[in-house]
Amino acid sequence: MVDDVLARNWKWVILRGIIALIFGLLTLSRPGITLAALILFFGAYAFADGIFTVISAIANRHGLPHWGWVLFGGVCGIAAGIITFTMPHLTAIVLLYFIAFWAILTGISEIAAAVRLRKLITDEWLLGLVGALSLLFGIYLIASPRGGALAVALWIGLYATILGIGLLILGFRLRSWGKTHEPTPRPI
Repeated sequence: MVDDVLARNWKWVILRGIIALIFGLLTLSRPGITLAALILFFGAYAFADGIFTVISAIANRHGLPHWGWVLFGGVCGIAAGIITFTMPHLTAIVLLYFIAFWAILTGISEIAAAVRLRKLITDEWLLGLVGALSLLFGIYLIASPRGGALAVALWIGLYATILGIGLLILGFRLRSWGKTHEPTPRPI
């Protein structure tokens, strides 16, 4: 049942991957952007990713046994985006901590998803790797918050680009898996 839900929602995974990839490439192509622009890019990305995650969680609440955690992750993304837009005067260090904790929570959930998917698809280790990179990125930001806006912009761009590629690969693998397996009936 969980595998059917994941396979049916491969488009949401791909959409999240496209958004992350666009955000990452924009950030990498303009590493000298101002902190204000970085704040706006991050806020827009976190907000959009949160909305797509919440929609996916609610749409599949009957098929995913742990849909509440997916919903929680989406709400955290929306909250991170709203906080970023409503309090732009936050210092760079406070924003870095928001980003760091978001990356850590995202990494943990991606590692957990990879463990659950290991019996369903091949190369699920890619999602686990993306999760580990998210976790390490968050820890790095906490350990070295004063690394400079330019360095942080490059790290954020690299992280989002790798995350986007990982989500795109996962989405297409889920699509392929869904085409080769019979769906089980949805509960009424």
